[in-house]
Amino acid sequence: MNSLTSSLPEKQRKRLCGLLGNVELTLLYKASVHGYNASTFHQRCDRQGPTLLVAYNSSGYIFGGYTSVDYTQSGQQITDEKAFLFNVQGGAPLCIKVNRGCNARYDDAGAPNFGQQLYFCYNNQPAVYHQGQNVVGAYGGYAGKVNPFNLNPATLYGNDARLNECEVYKVEETPQISVKMKPWRNVQWTEKRRNELLKMIRNYKPVMTSMSRVRILMIGPVGAGKSSFFNSINSVFMGRMTSKAMSGSAGTSLTTQFRTYPVKDGREGKPLPFVLCDTMGLEEQSGAGLDIDDISSILQGHVPDRYKFNPTTPFQPDEQKAFRPASLQEKIHCVVYVIDATKISLMSSKLEEKLAAIRKKVNSLGIPQMVLMTKVDEACPDMEDIQNIYITSYIKTKVQEVSSRLGVPVSCVLPVKNYSQELELELNCDVLLLTVLQQMLNFADDYLDDVGPI
Repeated sequence: MNSLTSSLPEKQRKRLCGLLGNVELTLLYKASVHGYNASTFHQRCDRQGPTLLVAYNSSGYIFGGYTSVDYTQSGQQITDEKAFLFNVQGGAPLCIKVNRGCNARYDDAGAPNFGQQLYFCYNNQPAVYHQGQNVVGAYGGYAGKVNPFNLNPATLYGNDARLNECEVYKVEETPQISVKMKPWRNVQWTEKRRNELLKMIRNYKPVMTSMSRVRILMIGPVGAGKSSFFNSINSVFMGRMTSKAMSGSAGTSLTTQFRTYPVKDGREGKPLPFVLCDTMGLEEQSGAGLDIDDISSILQGHVPDRYKFNPTTPFQPDEQKAFRPASLQEKIHCVVYVIDATKISLMSSKLEEKLAAIRKKVNSLGIPQMVLMTKVDEACPDMEDIQNIYITSYIKTKVQEVSSRLGVPVSCVLPVKNYSQELELELNCDVLLLTVLQQMLNFADDYLDDVGPI
């Protein structure tokens, strides 16, 4: 029996176990007992399998990191796609996964580190040390690369480097229980359901008989996955991976034009009864990214396809269009906010204010709104199987956090996984994408029902 006493409150322990899955935590090392020195840390924690480091600072933050690879003092860079940093002292836990293609840590005889970016018990002292931006040279060849973890010291530990305690836990999986957890939303992950959704969408007709298709507007921060969502939907109906809309991970928006993307039912098929409208990404700085006035023009159907955005000058319709109301066919019938699940807890107050201003405008026009929460597979360590999306408690907490931050009902927040690195279509991913699209069409019908015959 372990004689050490854990400092981890039960509430935070449960949150961490929610990130890790069905596991047990056994305390291996406690700095206040064993000392803040690297040699004792390695003596007690080497070759123990996956470990969880939990630090407590003078400002009350509880934070740390997880690695699934043993400490062995090998002198090697460690690749660990399951590694992540966390903060659990507030509401929903913050989880920062290691960036794809980056090393998770350097396994030497020194203090525990994550990405040679964040060091605990630094210099054998009760302190944490953040290496800052762009680790180079002597730290294992990170020159010119992005940091392994997208961390903000102010968010992760309040910029307070003084530690009151540092603990390391051995992480062991517990036997799977035979009774399956009840999903908090029901989805049928079957070929039959996929085919049903495809048929419903192909046969969909707007409730307004004068219209042939509905228009769905995608709005979100740079890199959230708006263009990737269109590519994913297009791929499902084309039956192969496509990349029609420009997507990627640049620091500024890759979409510089207003684009209306119809989707065809296969290469030689007819256009489907919806259009996905892509916009320039939102940015927190004024004079950068999509302008709120441009969104107002788009909603009312004045902005033409391929209009190039100018962040410093809002769209100005010509005089003829300015005084002629757009037809219902030209207007937007559903607005979808696209939010990266890995960055929800890091969303700035300025960006929240922009989104609130947009929501206010959309509300004034009576247009239904929903949130697409992307990159759930990157945000949650337990998302190796997409069927777990409505079983995993972590995703549920993220949905609730988005609902709270953006002021939309929980029922209007839909997690999704876009196709990103896959070469072939997958049944579960198709079902999730088509379920989300069907809900967008339902919302568009709600709007058309409300405006009535024109």
